[in-house]
Amino acid sequence: MIEPSLLSELANHVNTRIAKVVLNKTYEITEFTVKKVSKSIVNLEYMIPIGSVDSVSLIELRAADGAVLTSNAVYIPLTSDTIIKQPITVKEVA
Repeated sequence: MIEPSLLSELANHVNTRIAKVVLNKTYEITEFTVKKVSKSIVNLEYMIPIGSVDSVSLIELRAADGAVLTSNAVYIPLTSDTIIKQPITVKEVA
């Protein structure tokens, strides 16, 4: 069993690695409304301004050097400014 303190430490490491969100491989977001760790969960919140993309089909979290950390295929049609809340849970899998 992994101790909660180690899971929290790993979540903090993940949080420090995330530098930006890239939508559809083209539109970058570098400002987060929320970017914090609570226990073993990294909580991200960011806004997608209307007009930046018509819809979102891919959300990537990237490091400062551009390396892809996570990649999620989605379908989000955008009709107004849209706030995305994206939790990342660090947990032990048996």
